Amino acid sequence: MTVREIKEILEAEIICGEDYLDREVFAACGSDMMSDVLAYVKEQAVLLSGLVNPQVVRTAEMMDMQCIVFVRGKHPDESIIELAKDRDIVLLSTGYPMFASCGMLYEKGLRGGAKV
Repeated sequence: MTVREIKEILEAEIICGEDYLDREVFAACGSDMMSDVLAYVKEQAVLLSGLVNPQVVRTAEMMDMQCIVFVRGKHPDESIIELAKDRDIVLLSTGYPMFASCGMLYEKGLRGGAKV
């Protein structure tokens, strides 16, 4: 699935990274706990989170994630946006809650990237 498809499915706003919407992602992870993301994500994924701080971008970078979707209409401040731009990470924001967002992506074929 491409980042563009994720944007469309979640009716998301592009915050930054318009040039990277055709990147592919192979899994998704929804979490507000970055320690869980570090411990359980095994493959290139999109991160869905309601947490809006620099650690989200740093975690995504460490895990080679292509995109972060902020749920519940959350928006990062300019310092977080700049951090994502510097790392070529797409930032999106959707008004949907985490559970619904994950379910919508799952329904369209995107699976979890958790280690089992």
